[in-house]
Amino acid sequence: MHPEAEQNDSSGFYTPVGSRRKFFHWMTGIAASLIGVGLAIPLVGYVISPAFKRREQSWIDVGRERDLPVDKPKQLDYVTSLKDGWMETKAEKALWAVKQADGQVTVFSPICPHLGCGYRWEDSDRTFKCPCHGSVFDISGKVMAGPAPRSLDVLPTKIENGHLLVIYKEYKAGLPKAVEL
Repeated sequence: MHPEAEQNDSSGFYTPVGSRRKFFHWMTGIAASLIGVGLAIPLVGYVISPAFKRREQSWIDVGRERDLPVDKPKQLDYVTSLKDGWMETKAEKALWAVKQADGQVTVFSPICPHLGCGYRWEDSDRTFKCPCHGSVFDISGKVMAGPAPRSLDVLPTKIENGHLLVIYKEYKAGLPKAVEL
């Protein structure tokens, strides 16, 4: 090589090989990572959130309050719709309502707290009886006999415009304290 050519090469501008290319490579990677994280967070939240979301509970009209007899439990049947993802089904449910002399209404879950069986009212004994294992409850829901670990589960109620409204809840059976499912 000619000495003048060597001098021209060394006297010109010099850019280190690959530094601009590395810079743009890193910037592209960072920008792609930010976009990926920005898209992944809502997607993961959308996929995981139903697992942490409780089923919607709304007030259900189960009848007129004046139709309940005083100091005599009455089984109230109603139809409700259950949503599971995109699917909606109708289910027939029942519960027990007791109206006291002062007008207060107590509504019991229809499920025995022992093992989850359905119980019935025995008018002759004035007790609720579970046919599965012999648990017996008085009109206020307290355990009188049998293996039931707690009293009957009381559901939230309110009376609006003469109608009895209830929030239906389910509880784990077999526990000494009521734990909502």
